[in-house]
This record gives sequence, C-alpha cells and structure tokens, in this order.
Amino acid sequence: MPDMSASASLAMTHLVSFAKEVDEDKVTPGVLGFIVFAAMALAVWALMKSMSRHMNKVDFTQAPDPGAEQAEQAEPETADTETSGQGKQKQG
Repeated sequence: MPDMSASASLAMTHLVSFAKEVDEDKVTPGVLGFIVFAAMALAVWALMKSMSRHMNKVDFTQAPDPGAEQAEQAEPETADTETSGQGKQKQG
C-alpha cells in the first residue's frame, strides 16, 4: 500500500482484526443501519406533523361560485326557447 501514513495503517490493522472477530455467519445492520433508520423515522414524523398543521389550516367549507349561479340562470332561458322550437312541424 503505497503512500499510506502510519495512523492509517494502524487504523486498518485494528479494523482488520475487528473484522476477524465478527462471526461470518451473522449479518447485522450495525450502528450505521440504526442511525439511518432513526433519521428516516424522525424525518417521517416531522413531515407528518407538518402536514397535520397545514391540513388544520385548510378551510373545507366551499363558498358558492357566483359564475355558476349566472350560468344556471342563463340555461333555463335557452332551454325554453329550444323546446318551443321542437313542437313546430315543418311545412313542406
């Protein structure tokens, strides 16, 4: 291993000896897996809390649309003129 400092070499020696002590038939996620899982759980909790706050701010009562009322008033007038034209027979 070229250009490796003494401290890095010592650290690698300790890691290799530690790796030999670990049972090769047993696989565990270790501390890093726990930290990642805990961070993801905290992130989900924070997102759910934030979503709950935002959903509480939403007003679910719907105000009537003034444009729809005008359209409903205009439709019966046009429907009356169309039905009166249907009753006439063609002279031909």
